[in-house]
Amino acid sequence: MPNYPDSLARLIQGLKKLPGIGTKTAERLAFHLIKLSRDEALQLAQSIADIKKNLVNCSTCFNFTERDPCPICSDAQRDKSLVCVVEQPKDLMAFEKAGEFKGVYHCLLGHVALLEGIGPEDLTIEPLLKRVQKGGIKEVIIATNPDLEGEGTASYLRDVLAPACRKTHTRITRIARGVPAGAEIENVSQAILADALSGRRDFDD
Repeated sequence: MPNYPDSLARLIQGLKKLPGIGTKTAERLAFHLIKLSRDEALQLAQSIADIKKNLVNCSTCFNFTERDPCPICSDAQRDKSLVCVVEQPKDLMAFEKAGEFKGVYHCLLGHVALLEGIGPEDLTIEPLLKRVQKGGIKEVIIATNPDLEGEGTASYLRDVLAPACRKTHTRITRIARGVPAGAEIENVSQAILADALSGRRDFDD
């Protein structure tokens, strides 16, 4: 790295920690930030600080929220008998933007990826199982990404949830194949997500 002033070098190194940001992109972003007014820069810094201070995971669905339970879980108009399981809060927001789903969610906060050292115990699978065991859920919709890790996670969830779902007469479904293989939910169009939900199928053993 060129002989940047220490504060600029630290900023570039910090930006490189963000996903998809390499050295050149980090440098461009850093120089853009330098051009911001003092007030704009401080406002951005305060927004980052506020996120770390105020955001928590909902104790029910593990979505990001500033109050617990989150607005979706506490909304009396949502159908609590339908639970859509997604990998990340950003996937939840993708379904919300599609505007078709009126149930509630469960965020796994990741996917099973043993080669990366991420096992089932690192996800929120146990709380999901407890939600099913409590009863009152008619359907669990598994909406993990249609890639290798997402499909593996979906199959694992089905196997773990199946005994409890049989006892509580809960249906396990998988979103339809309209979502392109290998795609990430957050990048799929709202129309395709809506179709994938409406065309979901039973996820049998």
